Amino acid sequence: MRIGVLTGGGDCPGLNAVIRAVTKSLLRQAGAQVLGIEDGFAGLMAPSPRVRELHWDAVSGILMQGGTILGTSNKANPLATPEATAQTLANAQRLGLDALVVIGGDGSMAIAHGLSRHGLPIVGVPKTIDNDIVGCERSFGFDTAVATVTEALERIQTTGQSHSRVMIVETMGRYAGWIALEAGIAGAADVILLPEIDYDIEAVARVCRERERRERYTVICVGEGAKPIGGALTVERRLADSPDPIRLGGVAHALREQLQPLLHSEVRATVLGHVQRGGSPTPFDRVLATQFGNQAAQLVMAGRHDRMVTLQQGQLGCIALADVAHQHRSVPLDHPLLQTARQIGVALGEP
Repeated sequence: MRIGVLTGGGDCPGLNAVIRAVTKSLLRQAGAQVLGIEDGFAGLMAPSPRVRELHWDAVSGILMQGGTILGTSNKANPLATPEATAQTLANAQRLGLDALVVIGGDGSMAIAHGLSRHGLPIVGVPKTIDNDIVGCERSFGFDTAVATVTEALERIQTTGQSHSRVMIVETMGRYAGWIALEAGIAGAADVILLPEIDYDIEAVARVCRERERRERYTVICVGEGAKPIGGALTVERRLADSPDPIRLGGVAHALREQLQPLLHSEVRATVLGHVQRGGSPTPFDRVLATQFGNQAAQLVMAGRHDRMVTLQQGQLGCIALADVAHQHRSVPLDHPLLQTARQIGVALGEP
């Protein structure tokens, strides 16, 4: 067997743990040859595909490293044109790939499904700090991102207390509020604003005014996809050459401008940005990524292609790529964590 493996989309803590587990499982259990494809789909689309063989020693010692040793791309799309698709499929055939393991988010899974329909055997591994992949209750990288945001909220709180300020912290997450919700609860945020619940600015201001009298500071955790009632998403920029051209960002600054005229306290905004993607994965993410990588290898060896590894109800499994492509998983409005937040007094920006 000759198996390719690539990482697509944004970088994420735990990618190297998956590469390691896929490689070691295939080498040990199937005697396979594993080819690491560099720079995601861009490396597979190139006129001369960029690959390196992954021996046992090549993936030893990378479990705890952040990022990806193979490199990645969030712009390359082999389905963009018929020519790009043909080039990608021809390269896979030239490399003699019996299957390709694609580690990526919903965009990468959509591309993987498209290539699979063209006859390329693919197994997907869900990767995103946003935790927004359909059919998977926990993706690796998410726990690390939540830990990073939680630490930031703790640090923001002390400066907010010292200066009697309203401190706004913006998280990643795109159109899903999982990071903001879990980190907001773990980091003792007073207000959590999510893409799933449009916020009432007066309701947010009311919480801040009440805390001006009692605590003299307020911490607000806001997901980048949050927006006011009747308002629009805050778009930082658009990338015409990307499969997902919209880049969200800056809602914390927009919220600051909305809040400041309504309060006596000074309002400050912090956008955490890509710091949430970096660094070493938490032990939880290392274990989960290793399980996902091994499970992907099992699917490859069993010939179960056009499927993605999943975690549902605490159990490893798999789901058809067709059920994942072009979708994202939002926080359900009846999710227990939302109820918990409300019951302990955390405001969600609701009127």
